[in-house]
Amino acid sequence: MLRIDRETHDAIVAHAKKDHPDEACGVVAGPEGSDRPERFVPMVNAAGSPTFYEFDPVDLLKLYREMDDRGEEPVVIYHSHTATEAYPSRTDIGLAMEPNAHYVLVSTREHGNSDGPVEFRSYRIVDGGVTEEDVDIVPPEQPRSHD
Repeated sequence: MLRIDRETHDAIVAHAKKDHPDEACGVVAGPEGSDRPERFVPMVNAAGSPTFYEFDPVDLLKLYREMDDRGEEPVVIYHSHTATEAYPSRTDIGLAMEPNAHYVLVSTREHGNSDGPVEFRSYRIVDGGVTEEDVDIVPPEQPRSHD
């Protein structure tokens, strides 16, 4: 199950709507081994395409170095589909290289960049196998007090 806070969920949806009709893409990083998506990192779709997304290799390398320095990993890898359902394409499955990540797809096919609901779904993709998982939208984490 993907547990994601409302603010991060809404940020992913807003990015998908803003980039429509092109696909949007990005990462939500979190502490290594925590399965907690905490740091929203919208990326540029280097392909600039309504049917394909590609992380800019320089931006992606920079992000991975940053995550390494911060003890983070990609907890969520997201992108949008602008004309089809929120289900991984053969290309998406082939590009899925993070077995521990949640792959989130947002479909903007119904309302594009105007108001209206989107399809927001999450998957695990391991060795070409796709498993849909529930999405639990939770309130933001409260800062813990240090006694």
